[in-house]
Amino acid sequence: MKIGVTGITGRMGRTIATLVLQDPVVELSSALVRQGGGQEGGDLGEFLGFEKSGAKMVSDVDQFVQSCDAIIDFSAPNLSLEMAAKCAQFKKVLVCGTTGFSDAEKTKFSSYSKDIAIIWSSNMSLGVNLLMNLAEKVAHILHDDFDVEIVEMHHKNKIDAPSGTALSLGAAVAQGRGVDLKIVGKTTRSGKEAKREKGEIGFASLRGGDVIGDHSVIFAGDGERVELIHKASSRDIFAKGAVRAAIWGSAKQAGFYSMRDVLS
Repeated sequence: MKIGVTGITGRMGRTIATLVLQDPVVELSSALVRQGGGQEGGDLGEFLGFEKSGAKMVSDVDQFVQSCDAIIDFSAPNLSLEMAAKCAQFKKVLVCGTTGFSDAEKTKFSSYSKDIAIIWSSNMSLGVNLLMNLAEKVAHILHDDFDVEIVEMHHKNKIDAPSGTALSLGAAVAQGRGVDLKIVGKTTRSGKEAKREKGEIGFASLRGGDVIGDHSVIFAGDGERVELIHKASSRDIFAKGAVRAAIWGSAKQAGFYSMRDVLS
C-alpha cells in the first residue's frame, strides 16, 4: 500500500513519514511540500536521514495524490479540505488528524466521504481513544452530580485552543450525559461573574515548552474527585495510529469514520 504524507517539513509529518518508511507493510511513495520552499524533487529517504528511497517530495497536489493509495494529513483546515477534495476526485483513502475546523469547514470536509473512506480523529492514539470511551461511561454513571472540567496542555506553538482532543473528550462526556456540548460547554471563564453553573463542561488550556499533549478529565464531587489522565511522551503514538487507520481504511467502503471505529 502506497502512502503519501503532507506537511513533511513539520514535526508531525516527519514523524509519520519516518514510521511509514520503516514499516514492512506499507510504502512511503511521496510527500507534499510547499511550492518554492526548495525541497521539491528531493529524495524522501535522504531528507529523513536514511538511504535514498526513490520516493520524492513534490509540490504539485494532483501529482502527489495520484502517486498514493492513501494520504495521511496532519496539517491545517484549508489544506485538509483541499486534500479531501482531491482524494475524492482520485478515489484515495484519507486519514486526517487536523483540528481547528469551523462548523462549516467540518461539514464540507465530511461531505467528501460519500465518495471515499475518510478517517478523521482529533487524536490517533490508542490511549486517548480509550480515555474517550472511559470518559463517556463515567459521565453516564455520575451524570451531573459531579462537575466536569477538562484540562489540556500542549507546546507553546499550538494554535487552536481548546485542543481538538479536549473538545472530543468534552463531546464524549456530553454523549454520556445525554446533553449537547454546544449548550453546556464552557471554554472561557474569567471576571467576577464567572460562577460555575450546574451541568457545565468546562475547559482549560495551558501552553508552554515542548509538551506533546496532556489531557485530564476531572469529575469533581462533594468530598471526592475522579480524574482520568493521558500524557503523550512521543509523537510516534499518533503516527502509528494513523498508519493503522490507513491500512484499515483501504478495506472499507466510502464513509466518514473515526479512530474509535478503527480500534473497535
